[in-house]
Amino acid sequence: MRSYILSMSKQYTVDYISSPEVSFLKSLVGRVGRKTKLVLRFLDEGLVEPSTNQTYGSILKNLSSIKTFASGILVPKHYIWPVTADNYLQPSTSVVDDAHKAGLEIYAADFANDFALSYNYSYDPLAEYLGFIDNGAFCVDGLLTDFPITPLEAIGCFSNLNNTKADHGAPLVISHNGASGDYPDCTDLAYQKAVQDGADVIDCDVQVTKDGIPICMSSIDLMDVTTVASSQFASQAGVISDIKAVAGVYTFNLTWEDIANNLKPMISNPFGQISLSRNPRNRNAGKFMRLSDFLAFAKGKKLSGIMITVEHASFMAEKLGFGVVDAVIKAVDDSGYSKQSAQKVMIQSTNSSTLVKFKQLAKYNLVYKIDEVVKDAAPSSLADIKKFADAASVSIKSVYPESSNFLINQTNPLVKSLQSAGLPVYVYLLMNEFFSQPYDFFSDATSQINALVHKGGEGGGVDGLITDFPGTAHRYKLNSCRNMGDKTPYYMLPPQRGGLVGVIQDKAALPPAMAPEPVLTVSDVAEPPLPPGWFGGEGCGGSLTGGAGSSASATATPPTPPRGSASGGLPTWSSGTTTAVTTPTGWWRS
Repeated sequence: MRSYILSMSKQYTVDYISSPEVSFLKSLVGRVGRKTKLVLRFLDEGLVEPSTNQTYGSILKNLSSIKTFASGILVPKHYIWPVTADNYLQPSTSVVDDAHKAGLEIYAADFANDFALSYNYSYDPLAEYLGFIDNGAFCVDGLLTDFPITPLEAIGCFSNLNNTKADHGAPLVISHNGASGDYPDCTDLAYQKAVQDGADVIDCDVQVTKDGIPICMSSIDLMDVTTVASSQFASQAGVISDIKAVAGVYTFNLTWEDIANNLKPMISNPFGQISLSRNPRNRNAGKFMRLSDFLAFAKGKKLSGIMITVEHASFMAEKLGFGVVDAVIKAVDDSGYSKQSAQKVMIQSTNSSTLVKFKQLAKYNLVYKIDEVVKDAAPSSLADIKKFADAASVSIKSVYPESSNFLINQTNPLVKSLQSAGLPVYVYLLMNEFFSQPYDFFSDATSQINALVHKGGEGGGVDGLITDFPGTAHRYKLNSCRNMGDKTPYYMLPPQRGGLVGVIQDKAALPPAMAPEPVLTVSDVAEPPLPPGWFGGEGCGGSLTGGAGSSASATATPPTPPRGSASGGLPTWSSGTTTAVTTPTGWWRS
């Protein structure tokens, strides 16, 4: 090997020669060019280096001896940032400073974006690289990686950023159930982390409890996001075909006190089946929040707005007799949001009738969520959406079509069509886990964000990002390589659509051809009007019952008011100090 290396070094310029063998490197001293750096590569601390019969851990304690035959050392990254048995970072060691004091350069190894990173990095490989070059204490001299694009981003565009800078410009960073990649959905800790991480907008998925209290919960089925399966309420599980085909325990089965006092939140794990668990030390951390708690928390924070997502409004009105639209409006009014302009109130729904009703009753920023993969929207559907919405949210696959996790050579005009109709476009759902990204983004969440936001060419050109990890999206907004035009470094350009699949030589290995996505039509957008629902703040108008394995049936009917006097042509009834007036949109308590 020595003869081969010496022969090669006479024909080519060799910048570095690394080896884990001391004797091999010593035999090259003085026999290679002056520009060639010899680097001792350290293996695990307990392994023995054969020529010295010492462990690598022992050699590390005598760095000055290495200086006699090498100009640098290459160490596994855990030499610098050790991790615990459960994969959390420990305090950094002094090895970087020790190497520099001995006159050695030090390079860190074992980087790959699709490894299970320490949970401290929130599955963000760029954050890991920054931990080695931009931590305020030390900086390594090089990085050995399977994915060069990400350290290039870190060094060229993301070092020495002002992370305290508030920037509510495009792209808008919208949390998805708070910072749900780090803490259980819709908990106080998830919202606190989202604000701390620089989200522009934090969100609340509204559900309703048995006693009629609007709460923030990412799923109407408590089985998905809480510990209800191991609680005394597990026996209430039943199938409600209007919602899902499998048994669940629903928010409207339990009172707020039942949920808050007896259940714990449960962190979402979309890729748990491949052992990519989220923050296991905090899998059940945090407190549940009512909508009123969420509004009180958000008010006064450095946010540009809040987003309230409303689904199942028809079901709540028809089967529970609960007017969720009315309940949300009342909560927003009671919180004082209607009397301020610093933060806008956004309402998101996949149901056009829900947004139509909000538009009739309040002045909010309404976001239509297109919950299917489409390549474009017909002009008639755009005109229809404009009647009730101010913006649209679309799936990533509608922006970047893919097949078997490869981007295909197809550009969908959906984003441009919506924007041409005056509708800003927010894309969902961004996650840091490498398994969520097509291979073309090199297992790098920042590369995907860059492509989705980039204007022109291969870029997606979206106006906002809906994400489980708002910290990653916020950091992107601060990078120093934005708005560089023709001088943008190549590693900050979007990948060519279909470029990676184009290098596959074996046709049998190619992903299957995709049928063209459909175009969004008026029939996809139109929904029947919401049925009238009751909101009185004292419980739903009925209940859905069912035991384990049973099929729950609706027994609820909207309450029938007693006869009373007429008011403005609308029937009313009175009881004590309470007066209710029926309206075309349901029942209001005044």
